Amino acid sequence: MSEGATATQDPFAAIGLQPHAAAVLGAALPPDGAPSHAYLFHGPSGSGKRSAARAFATALLAEGAKDPAGVAARIAHGVHPDLTWVRPSGAAEMLVSDIDEPVVAAASRTPFEARRRVFVIEGADALNERAANKLLKTLEEPPSFVHLLLLAQRPADMLETIVSRCQQVRFDPAPPELIERRLASMVDPATADVDATDPGTVAACSRLCLGDLGVARRLASAEGTALRDCVETFAIALTDGESLAASKPWSRLLDAAKEAGAAAGEATVAAMQEDLELLPAADRRRREREAVDASRRAQRRERTKALDLGLQLLELWLRDLLCVCEGAPELIHAVDRTQQLTVTAAGLRSAALRAAVGIVAETRLRLAQNVSEELALEAMAHRLQATLSR
Repeated sequence: MSEGATATQDPFAAIGLQPHAAAVLGAALPPDGAPSHAYLFHGPSGSGKRSAARAFATALLAEGAKDPAGVAARIAHGVHPDLTWVRPSGAAEMLVSDIDEPVVAAASRTPFEARRRVFVIEGADALNERAANKLLKTLEEPPSFVHLLLLAQRPADMLETIVSRCQQVRFDPAPPELIERRLASMVDPATADVDATDPGTVAACSRLCLGDLGVARRLASAEGTALRDCVETFAIALTDGESLAASKPWSRLLDAAKEAGAAAGEATVAAMQEDLELLPAADRRRREREAVDASRRAQRRERTKALDLGLQLLELWLRDLLCVCEGAPELIHAVDRTQQLTVTAAGLRSAALRAAVGIVAETRLRLAQNVSEELALEAMAHRLQATLSR
């Protein structure tokens, strides 16, 4: 066993690594393992990707070190010279400047003190096209001492050529109990960006997020509260006997998604405007064009994400109604709406609710194919009303 190997015996013990990730990464640990040159850690926020990347980087860089504990301490404080941790600097995407010098150029230089150099790229699914192509060249022919750890929520949002050159490490959604504890600990009275004053709300958001801490936090915010209200109003309108053509309950959901998209677009422009002041005059025009394009992409991406989250909530609401009808209230997601669900479920049939859940799931797939959002939601609403009234 090489000197310093004791630091790599079980670097994941303290973080409770998930079985799939533990199997893949554990087999690669030095001194006996053969780590790949590139890994893609993928899964929802809150699933442990960041902690696992830090622990794995520690094991790689501590091999052969005279002071493994010192290596771990410096990595924990972000000051180890052979570990580069990259995060997107753009409001909604990873820019070429995030990758070019910190990763592509640096990867060609030998380690300062360790046997390896490790690059952690957080938010790899936010790489814009130019940045992704830059990184691809390094992934294709990396030096033997380089290891790249890409962290992403959705590999489907990444270039297939990048995904195919990485060994994938899956991180499954966190259980509701863990998310509930983490969400409650995020409360900041100064900003009030998360409302955890009501335990029922925290519990509901922890279940409705389906294992994604980022979604849980969004649902517990003022924006999430408004989105839930839109969805529940929409759902109740499907069974109250009123004319959908007159009330158009889907319009509020569309408006909420558009507002989320507009806010993301404005934030992107604001962030890039700050960069303009630091650029030479010759580069400002190009940067302004990039800002416009980035704003449009961010606006579209966030609007789509918000709309899909709204439909996810609608799907779960219908599923919760089914749980009530089937006498399984312990399986409800929206535990802070149990009374309303019980009232709404009266008179509904389980078969109709199962069909309704399928209709919403089908609509979510159609929206991913860039169909008209308003027409898709209107058609869905009428199909749902007809199905639930049978």
